[in-house]
Amino acid sequence: MIRTLAVIVLATGAIPTHAQTWPAKPIRFIVAQPPGGQNDVQARIIGLKLTELWGQPVVFDNRPGAGGAIGFEIAAQAPNDGYTLAMGSISTLAVIPAMPRKPRYDPLTDFAPVSMVSTSPYVVTLHPSVPARTLKELVALAKAKPGSLSYASSGTATGIHLTTELFKMVAGIDMVHVPYKGGAPATTDLIGGQIGVMFNNVITAVPHVKSGKLRALAVTTAKRSGALPDIPTAAESGYAAAESSSWQGIVTRAGAGAAVVSRMHADLTKVLAMPEVRTPIVNQGNDIVAGTPAEFSAYIRAEIDKWTKVIKVAGVRNE
Repeated sequence: MIRTLAVIVLATGAIPTHAQTWPAKPIRFIVAQPPGGQNDVQARIIGLKLTELWGQPVVFDNRPGAGGAIGFEIAAQAPNDGYTLAMGSISTLAVIPAMPRKPRYDPLTDFAPVSMVSTSPYVVTLHPSVPARTLKELVALAKAKPGSLSYASSGTATGIHLTTELFKMVAGIDMVHVPYKGGAPATTDLIGGQIGVMFNNVITAVPHVKSGKLRALAVTTAKRSGALPDIPTAAESGYAAAESSSWQGIVTRAGAGAAVVSRMHADLTKVLAMPEVRTPIVNQGNDIVAGTPAEFSAYIRAEIDKWTKVIKVAGVRNE
């Protein structure tokens, strides 16, 4: 009877061998940020639970640089055997690929989306010396003195950079871009008054807003942030077309196989439902967004289209 069942299974291919045996060795998890960044923190929270679920170690490999492009170029060269994951973001999967000079990877062909993980707003923050207490007041100030305000970003072709350019287009204002090598030094100069404006990540902005070192005017998502519930949205402030969010999601190499991607997605969905995973990610100011691989793929395509248009109109060029 057992022999007959084995023959039937082999003949029909009902249980793919690859999916049956996966994972049979450690999984490499590439994070295109230095340790301690938002993507890194989320990857480690998730990866440690996946280690428990899979019975194989998830090994973190931090490869920062070039806004995340270096890490994803490395990920694109990894074997397509289902043993490499990468923590993607708005920068690595949408903005950088939309730039005129393309990176040495294509998010739509080199990777197989597994699932979205989280989204969070950008927070429009000012140094307190800037005389604006609402988004409309900031726009009025910028229009009164075109080019007099400078805004910081974590680097050219990052989500912060392009979100600010989108707002400039929607509001019809001119502010000078000052790119930094990361969000931390940009925020330091913002607090020090060397720069006036920054559309910052919520996890970075919140403690400085609460301490009074920075002033928050709005968040860029469609709904208010739980981390800053008293701060209005850009839409509430009259700039609905400036909606944007920072987001993270997990991909693997294209060619890993549908059965393996399906297993990854199912297990990731289980992990994202665990309170010990959800709570620290939500406490960073994020919303958990677990979707199907197809939904994540469609979202990446839509984001690339969106930022391609912004880049073209704003005349953004690679460094």
